[in-house]
Amino acid sequence: MTCLAHIAVVDDDREIRDLLAGFLAGNGYCATTAADARAMDKVLAENRIHLVVLDIMMPGEDGLSVCRRLRAASGPPVILLSARGEEIDRIVGLEMGAEDYLAKPFNPRELLARIKAVLRWRQADDEAAIVPSSPREAACEPAVFLFSGWRFEPASRTLIAPDGVRLSLTKGETDLLAVFVSRPQRVLSREQLVDLTRANRNQPFDRAIDLQIHRLRRKISGGAGSSSLIRTIPGGGYMFTPAVSRESE
Repeated sequence: MTCLAHIAVVDDDREIRDLLAGFLAGNGYCATTAADARAMDKVLAENRIHLVVLDIMMPGEDGLSVCRRLRAASGPPVILLSARGEEIDRIVGLEMGAEDYLAKPFNPRELLARIKAVLRWRQADDEAAIVPSSPREAACEPAVFLFSGWRFEPASRTLIAPDGVRLSLTKGETDLLAVFVSRPQRVLSREQLVDLTRANRNQPFDRAIDLQIHRLRRKISGGAGSSSLIRTIPGGGYMFTPAVSRESE
């Protein structure tokens, strides 16, 4: 029997693992469990895993370290589970590369909804990476944007720092930066950014744009004056402050 997606459930609590695996199976998903990072690596090596539900507090390698490692290796998306639900813990988890974060205890149906949202989001990213929005948009899009010593190449999702270091961007970060560099020195509200990036309204967090900006700011925090490249405007939104020039192929 086919399944909607194959989910890896990684938690040192056997009761939680079995409960989630059974619940996911009852909703049309394949689920394979692992008690720790080492067991998870074996599961990933032997199966095509579409998403990992990952507990943070585990013996051995913890979930944050695992999440960072999976992100660096372009592994499957991760939803983190934690008994700690403070906002700072959520932000740290997202910085490590998680797509979503859920505090324990939680309703399994909420986890299911977030799994569906992340899988839809990832599918949309993958499709958009292959197919341009339209032939006309692809033909008209500038090859390169230049600002404050940085070089931004949207087509390859590449950002080159003033010192020559190349940074890879996610599709969400690329879309967001493309909006900023095409509208520099203008205040853009959160709602405008959502519309302009065609952000999926099924994304896991209501403040997904804020989190994308948080990640993007961290990537451009090394250049001279770069800490103020994206300025928060109280009550207004965000502004991309540097002047921007375009370099076409």
